Formats: sequence, C-alpha cells, structure tokens
Amino acid sequence: MFNEIDLFTDALGLQKPWKVTNVDFNINESRLDIYIEREVRSKVTCPVCGKESSVHDSKERTWRHLNFFQYKAFIHCKVPRCNCEDHGIKQVNVPWTRKGAGFTLLFEAFIMTLVRNMPVNAIAKMINTSSGRIWRIIDHYVEVAHASLEFNSIANIGIDETSNKRGHDYITLFVDLDESKVLYATAGKDASTIDSFKKAFENQGGNTAEIENVSCDMSPAFISGINKNIPDAKITFDKFHVIQRINKEVDTVRRDENKENEILKGTRYIWLKNPENLTVNQLEQMQSLSKSNLKTLRAYNIKLSLQEFYTITDPVAAEAHLKKWFFWATHSKLKPMIDAAYFIKRHWEGIMNYTNTRITNGVLEGINSIIQAVKRRARGYGTTKHFISMVYLVSSKLEFNLPNAFA
Repeated sequence: MFNEIDLFTDALGLQKPWKVTNVDFNINESRLDIYIEREVRSKVTCPVCGKESSVHDSKERTWRHLNFFQYKAFIHCKVPRCNCEDHGIKQVNVPWTRKGAGFTLLFEAFIMTLVRNMPVNAIAKMINTSSGRIWRIIDHYVEVAHASLEFNSIANIGIDETSNKRGHDYITLFVDLDESKVLYATAGKDASTIDSFKKAFENQGGNTAEIENVSCDMSPAFISGINKNIPDAKITFDKFHVIQRINKEVDTVRRDENKENEILKGTRYIWLKNPENLTVNQLEQMQSLSKSNLKTLRAYNIKLSLQEFYTITDPVAAEAHLKKWFFWATHSKLKPMIDAAYFIKRHWEGIMNYTNTRITNGVLEGINSIIQAVKRRARGYGTTKHFISMVYLVSSKLEFNLPNAFA
C-alpha cells in the first residue's frame, strides 16, 4: 500500500541510497518537515574525484523546499562527510540541492521562474526570506548560464552604456546585433570596458579578429578602446547618436533666438520631431512659424538634410550629399550648426561607414528599453553585480540547467 513515506520519496525523485524516513506536519505553524536518511552501510564517493571513500562523520543540514499547499516545506538530512585518500575530508553531494545552497534545486528553479516576472523584493516577501538569499540564487544561475555561452562567428556588435541609477553607476553593454542579445556587460563606460570585453569574449571562444563591424556612439573612450582591442573592425557611428547631437545644436539655436523672439516660446518639441511625426496642432504651428525668417527654422532644415543622408544607399551619392550638407552647415552663420558640422567632419569615416554596413544601435535601444522597464518595476537593484545579472537574465537568451518541472 502506498504510504506518505513512499509518496514523498517518489515526489522528491529520491533513489538509493537516499530515502524519506519521516514526515512531520505542524498545523499550528503551517509547516511540513521531511526527513531524509542514507541507507546504512551504503557507499559514499568523494565529490572531487568520485572515488569510493569511508564516512568520516555526518552533519545535520536543512533546506527550504517548495510549499506543500499552504505548508512551508523543509528537508532535513544528516549529510555525511567522506574521508578521501587523495582529497581529505569532503562533504558528499546530495541530489536535491547544490553545494552551499540553503534551498532545494526545485525551490531554486521556482525562484528563477518567478524572477522573470516579479521584483526580487516581492519574491522575498512572498516566500518569507531575505532578498539577499534570492540574489545569491539568481547570481549563481546567471553566472553559470552566461559562462556556458560560446562567442564564435560573431561579426557585428553594438556598444552602448546604460545606467543602474539615475545619472550615475553606468554599465556598458556589448550586443550581438545579428542575434539581438547581450554578449557581455561590465561596470563603467570608459576604454577599459573594451579591454574587459575582449578578455571575456576570447575566454568564451570568441575571436575579435572575426568581428567585422562595431556600432557605437562618438565617445573617445569607446573609439580608443575599439582601435586597441578590435583593430580590424570598422566603426560605424550610430545614426541615432549623430542625430541626437544635431538636435542638441538645433535646440541651442532655438534657445538663443527665443531670448529675442517670443514666437518660439513653447515650441521646443516641434523642432526635435520630424515633420511626419508632428501632431495636427504642431503641424499647424510649424506652418505658421515657417512664414517667419527664423534662424531656428534654418537650423531645423539643416538637420532634416543630414537625416536624408541616411536614406541614400549608394555610397558615392551619399558622400556627395554629405559634402554638400557640410558646406551648407558651415556657411549657415549659425555657430551651433557650424560646430555640429565640424563634429561630423571629425567623425566622417565612421559616419560614412553606415552606407556600407547599415548597422545602428537600434537593437541596443530596444534591449535598453526592456532593461529600464524591469529596473523601474524593481525600483533599482542596489549593486552593479545584481543589475548585470538581471541584464543577462532578460536579454542574453540564457539556457538554465534547471529541474524539468521548471525548465
């Protein structure tokens, strides 16, 4: 007849020499305690070399397990320590947990399932444990899964920074643009981040000589880091960052002109949009403004002309357009736009490379949106290590070695 001992032995997937010997329900404390023992005189093996060894002693251990209905469940076992001839006294491995963990494998798998959709603090509150213990589980499984990734045959990468906290604590992301996944993340946003990426990339089977193209912003740190560590790759400056710089100068023209012409009051966002993205009211306002001889309107048209460069597919025609644009901008008598033109001139090759590579950091922007949404939901992650773990969890397409019930 099937009794509760057999039920829990089978439910836990235990095999010889392990078996459940007692189950204790405490209704008042809503607690279930399951006691496991090793068969008497059964052999033990060294966790290092696998050699059969004698038992040195045993130590009582307790692990939190999945709830049994409304009962919090705990597993108890006297875990033996073996005396290996080669490696000395070692605690033997047991099949329901990993070394050093205070939870069963199934419980950890449950947590790793929840964390994809719930903030860590909410999980900790739900299962009545500390967020620190939850983070140790997440960091462990993410680290193991990420270390198993193989970085081979990767041709196009994007580099950009994102913040852990508002205005500071930046990390730099390295993304496979073809697979739309984060390869690597590290603290900071200086040239050393590229050094760190190269080391990690090559440690996991990557060859930086196979990287053909890199998309990034015009950060001198990124440029120098790429030239040092990935010298064979062509740098394409991300068009969104280029246009962002031009928008900044258009807004400078507007702010300067607004001091002497109140017609521009409240129009900031009109000049940051493309004509096709204007609302009906904004379009009417733009049509009215276009009748005035505004410096801001001239700066805006210079911006639109630069954006047209990115629609030209023929490299010769594209460069001809960019040269005409440069002449127009430098002769506009608008200092911010002249500054912008010479900024483009200093980064000419990387901007022109877009006509051949057609790569941008658009994939990175999408990934960053996901990361920031998860961060807002969790109200931050406290440490950079935790933040990077969540970045990998939500955007690196990791495969976790979890029990089948939660795989």
